[in-house]
Amino acid sequence: MNTMTEPESKGKRNLNFIEQIVEDDLKAGKNGGRLQTRFPPEPNGYLHIGHAKAICMDFGVAEKFGGVCNLRFDDTNPQKEDTEYVEAIKEDIQWLGFQWGHIYHASDYFQQLWDFAVRLIKEGKAYVDEQTSEQIAQQKGTPTQPGVASPYRDRPVEENLALFEKMNSGEVPEGAMVLRAKIDMANPNMHFRDPVMYRIINKRHHRTGDKWRAYPMYDFAHGQSDYFEGVTHSICTLEFVPHRPLYDYFIDELKEGKDLDDNRPRQYEFNRLNLTYTVMSKRKLLALVQEHLVSGWDDPRMPTICGLRRRGYSPEAVRKFIDMIGYTKFDALNDYAMLEAAAREDLNARALRVSAVLHPVKLIVTNYPEGKTEEMVTVNNPERPEDGTHTLTFSRELWMEREDFMEDAPKKFFRMVPGKEVRLKNAYIVKCTGCKKSADGTVEEIYCEYDPASRSGLEGANRKVKGTLHWLSVGHSVPAEVRLYDRLFSVENPSADERDFRELLNPASLQVLTDCYVEKFAVEQQDNRYLQFQRIGYFTYDKDFTPEHPVFNRTVSLKDNSKR
Repeated sequence: MNTMTEPESKGKRNLNFIEQIVEDDLKAGKNGGRLQTRFPPEPNGYLHIGHAKAICMDFGVAEKFGGVCNLRFDDTNPQKEDTEYVEAIKEDIQWLGFQWGHIYHASDYFQQLWDFAVRLIKEGKAYVDEQTSEQIAQQKGTPTQPGVASPYRDRPVEENLALFEKMNSGEVPEGAMVLRAKIDMANPNMHFRDPVMYRIINKRHHRTGDKWRAYPMYDFAHGQSDYFEGVTHSICTLEFVPHRPLYDYFIDELKEGKDLDDNRPRQYEFNRLNLTYTVMSKRKLLALVQEHLVSGWDDPRMPTICGLRRRGYSPEAVRKFIDMIGYTKFDALNDYAMLEAAAREDLNARALRVSAVLHPVKLIVTNYPEGKTEEMVTVNNPERPEDGTHTLTFSRELWMEREDFMEDAPKKFFRMVPGKEVRLKNAYIVKCTGCKKSADGTVEEIYCEYDPASRSGLEGANRKVKGTLHWLSVGHSVPAEVRLYDRLFSVENPSADERDFRELLNPASLQVLTDCYVEKFAVEQQDNRYLQFQRIGYFTYDKDFTPEHPVFNRTVSLKDNSKR
């Protein structure tokens, strides 16, 4: 464990309120000058961007102040947990750029927690209740009205011990018994009204097998796990504020007379991440997957970390977004457009510029010699000259975007129009001479003539035209599938909508284009996962990509079109 020293000056600036607490505690010498945090996910699903905020806090504060952050799997409910989720969680944390000190599991402490519960029973501070969960809930009272004591509250210690053992035998059905702490049924904090410590789950645990049938509840396992591991700062989200006194109560009971004033875990809370046009509920995300409303946990429309990764977000973009929204003590609904803005800022600096045509129509340069080709130099990334250049083949027959042509155009349409000039990017200035249409009026081919003296880079080629279009050579481009992703839900705050969340799905959240073309260079550059299709948006290679069948996902458009 690292001994803390004064943080460097760069770590001091712009501290959020949690970081300020940590700095003050270290200066005061609490916990012997140690800093130890933990990230404690339950392995019952894939992590989403809300978890990414917690990861950046738990690991980031330890990193900033020279401490350690451990990974602890809160595996106290074998009904929902799976090793698949364990491996996915580890992958997501490392992708975000963090590394844990040690890996722990709440199940590592099942015996210690059991022994602690037995001690509380012997001290008359816990009892076995045979009421239903509905009866227990009814007896809890309200915040302004005291609860009613369970008829089993004063059971003899020996009977409680025997029944607690029976709870773990596998003979008792789920829901028939629970172990409750005997605290105060009139306490204004509802969490103190004899909370449930253990319940029966007759399922095999993925780590402990059939050894346990009585499993600890979160409030009984979490604080004690922090204590066993030596956690100094237990950082969580605001919904756990009412749980904090109970967190401290169990730790005080566990210490058995030890003085923990300056050497104990302390819980601190920050606001969770809520995002427009998105749900963060694991239950709802699981339903989307199981009901095949999305293609899986890593569907690029999902707010999961693996979904963002597949969509083309970089870890730096995710962390940039989390820095933008910050940490406070007040919940808020963050605009999805901010996440996209973070992606654009990040990808603009790292994306490889390539050419692609998503809605192709043929452009024929009628005065360009048949069979002739030229290699036009294009910059890989204007933001990073060190990334170099590559070439794009120019020929007589080209693909251009259908929306870049209008036969009868408004005054401010500065693209391909009969009788007007436009520059083909990195190539020549051309003048449109007309088009060919099918019987139904669809434009089949567009014709133009090029000015041989206007090639980009040549002396005298800088005469100005108002429009610049991208293009691809028909004979030197590759057919591709392009998937255009949009927001998964059609309402701003689906979590607050009373309708079934399935009714709120955006039917236009995925558009698959199968008649696209990309330049060969794009197909050959898979080492760079981040692409900008020039004039279109930012894209990445999908996991379905093969050189024979290229598939690209749109990460974000070049500009925010959400308001339009």
